[in-house]
Amino acid sequence: MSEARARLLASASRLFYSEGLHSVGIDRVIADAGVTRATLYRHFPSKDDLLVAYLAEADRAIRGGIEAARAAGGPPADVVRAVAGSIADGIRSPGFRGCAFLNAAAEYPDPAHPVHRTVLAHRQWFLDTVTELLAATGETPPEPAAQHFVMLRDGAMAAGCLSDPAPICETFLLGVEGLLRFRDAPVAAEVKRRR
Repeated sequence: MSEARARLLASASRLFYSEGLHSVGIDRVIADAGVTRATLYRHFPSKDDLLVAYLAEADRAIRGGIEAARAAGGPPADVVRAVAGSIADGIRSPGFRGCAFLNAAAEYPDPAHPVHRTVLAHRQWFLDTVTELLAATGETPPEPAAQHFVMLRDGAMAAGCLSDPAPICETFLLGVEGLLRFRDAPVAAEVKRRR
């Protein structure tokens, strides 16, 4: 990545996340990044391209966090806890304004728009990944628990920027623990029955 592209993406990411996708114009990004209009359009032919690149960066960061949780090892339930802990840390971080993907979907509701399609692709990957992580924590079908995890996360992300994030994160983490207990319960009940 060239230095100019990196500056453009950093400026766009900060501005889009903190102020909104529609409210931040190309001129603002150019001025903030300290580049020319020609430089911006050489790297991003349209604002839509810049928005998709911003979301791709957010996607990479989330994927990196999940890979770090996996790389740390430990029992499968601890990997799920690490992912949930990372989400809670993000909600408690200064300047938190909710989920970049949910915010983008709200501003670009047309399912055919490239921004909306990028949001849907990320969310499908996230659901698939959480399903895979939860599959290792029990023997019942993991899909319902994964959908519940994603809904808990979405609610925590939405509420976390509206009020004190501490109780919201606590509730989210307790909900994840409940999912893990539920995933483990059928296995524990079967072990007891066999004894």
